[in-house]
Amino acid sequence: MIRDDNPVRGIPVVTICLILACMAVYLWLLSMRPDVRVTAITLLGFMPRYLFGELLPGSEPWVSPLGSIFTAMFVHGDFLHLALAMVYLWIFGDNVEDRVGRSRFLAFYLICGAVAALAQAVPDLLSTVPMIGASGAVSGVLGGYVVLYPRANVLIALPFLLLRVSAPLLIVVWFLAQLSGSLLAERGASGISFTPHVAGFITGALLIRWFLLERRQSRA
Repeated sequence: MIRDDNPVRGIPVVTICLILACMAVYLWLLSMRPDVRVTAITLLGFMPRYLFGELLPGSEPWVSPLGSIFTAMFVHGDFLHLALAMVYLWIFGDNVEDRVGRSRFLAFYLICGAVAALAQAVPDLLSTVPMIGASGAVSGVLGGYVVLYPRANVLIALPFLLLRVSAPLLIVVWFLAQLSGSLLAERGASGISFTPHVAGFITGALLIRWFLLERRQSRA
């Protein structure tokens, strides 16, 4: 994907800052020795056991158990993990930010990410596998985008060809793939977690109208 066809009224400051923050954390992790990097990812990631159980013997957390839900959103394990999330955030986040306002967009993004992380934690509250990545929060942005822009299109670049595709259709197909992955995935399996994608998307779709700037202004 290259871009959507929705213009925005200003610079999407929060969207840009979120992308830069994720990139900065990734480069910071790359600067570390491999063993130190694993430790940093572990201590900045969200582990359900730290929040719902107890600290593991010999561990010294860098952030509070509750705070790790949010720090985990800025940690990515590899470049592809980071790039995919940031491309989706760049294409769709600016329009959602434009409609809800900067401060509300940040709150919306973090709430979606938190709900997504907790949804992943519920099946195994004592898991010590660190959850990382912005995918849950970005999925919330996609859910909000579908509700706000049901007729939008995106441009997809193929070799020697540009395609204009319905953005909601593309996102719904993505969501169904995530839902299928969530239902078919083995509990406790490592790798891509589909459940937070589904939870984040549903949360974003349900909450977006409550965050709308126009709705707030009409009540003033």
